Amino acid sequence: MKKLRYLAVTTGLFITAPALAVSANDSIEARLSALEQRLQQAERRATQAEKRAVDAERLAQRLEQRSERAEQQAERLEQRTARVEQQRAQPAPAPQPAAAAPATGLQLSHFSDLKLYGDVEFNLDGASRSGQLTSLKTRDNKNWKPGDNERWDINGRILVGLDGYRRNPDGRFSGFRVQPLADMSGKMNLDDAAFFFGKEQDWQAKIGRFEAYDMFPLNQDTFIEYSGNTANDLYADGFGYIYMMKEGRGRSSSGGNLMLSKTAGDWYFELNTLVEDGTSLFQENSYHGNTLENKKNVAYLRPVIAWKKDRFSAALAMESNVVSNAYGYQDARGQWVDQSKRNGYGMTLSWNNLADDAENGIVANLSTAYLDAAGEQDFSAGANVLWRRFELGYIYAHNTIKEFSTDGMAAQIDNPLSEPGRYDIHTIHASYQIPNIMAMPNFNLYLGAYASMLEADADNKIANGDNDKRYGLRARFKYFF
Repeated sequence: MKKLRYLAVTTGLFITAPALAVSANDSIEARLSALEQRLQQAERRATQAEKRAVDAERLAQRLEQRSERAEQQAERLEQRTARVEQQRAQPAPAPQPAAAAPATGLQLSHFSDLKLYGDVEFNLDGASRSGQLTSLKTRDNKNWKPGDNERWDINGRILVGLDGYRRNPDGRFSGFRVQPLADMSGKMNLDDAAFFFGKEQDWQAKIGRFEAYDMFPLNQDTFIEYSGNTANDLYADGFGYIYMMKEGRGRSSSGGNLMLSKTAGDWYFELNTLVEDGTSLFQENSYHGNTLENKKNVAYLRPVIAWKKDRFSAALAMESNVVSNAYGYQDARGQWVDQSKRNGYGMTLSWNNLADDAENGIVANLSTAYLDAAGEQDFSAGANVLWRRFELGYIYAHNTIKEFSTDGMAAQIDNPLSEPGRYDIHTIHASYQIPNIMAMPNFNLYLGAYASMLEADADNKIANGDNDKRYGLRARFKYFF
């Protein structure tokens, strides 16, 4: 029985074993087939992703091309707009009277910038005496003699300015400036009246009435009245004065300016030409005791070379009348004596850091000037400092007048070798600004003072000890609008 069971079991195993083997093989093949299908699906996905990437790259290229075309169209549009604006800026042809329509309202020209402005300046003055410093006691009936009394005065003016400016896209420009003045004496005067044109940050030509480069800056000066500074009508024969490189600067009462200037980096070049009646420089046309005769106008050439870097600037200049025998006088023998030789030289150094610190910044100036004229030589030097709205300055001047008429003097000459035209002038000036009067940022009050003393040689017996000092005070109200 046991053998039969063993035989049956063995026979069953032989029968089932191949079937089990076949089943196992089928399962592996199915798995391999599934894996193969998955690989194929992954390959298809990768192919699709690569295709999408290529499509995206092509789309980006098309977008970039469209962007470039849009930029080109924008540039062409901008150029067209600039041409249209330039055409509009050009003055239109005048219409025929028959076709002209009646004007309505205010019409302005095509200037791109038209500015109306002005300022009010009124002074309350008190001075020790009027007139100029002098080393001579002149005749009692001489005009322009120094006064003997204190002087109190209220003076001032109102300035109304109009500026026009037009600029082309390439930087070329043209413009004008006119500044009429109305003073308290009831007279109408003129400050600047000029026309200019050029290229911005490059060159400029200017013609009219104006002042050229300031070679003797006085900083925040308000009141220095003691003597002339050789501007129009401020030199009086026999009186002390200070030469400040102003003879060829401009704003003449008898002539006009033509100025050419050039900017090159930190350098600035300027050539100003002033044509005027040279005798207008002297009070009553008198110089060295002689009445001057004007034969022809003078022409001052005034070149300036300036350099500015950050806070520091320096300038050198000269001015010279290039017309000989322009004015003079006839001597006792009837010979013509030329008095129109005038050559001046100057230098100024400046430091200004107000742009860095408006409250505690400092403005400092140091200036010198020398005049070599017919029969005299004059030297001046000045220094001033402005800090926290307070300004303090000193000016030294030395006059050496070799030719001088002693006719009509009211003093005894004990020493014939003494020189009445050789003397020094010392001047101290100060001012203080009180800003924002009545809480108005454009309304300021300036308080100014000066003191001057003329010092002659010790052996000069002609020196007038009663007339060698000047001092004064001023309150100036300044309002900008």
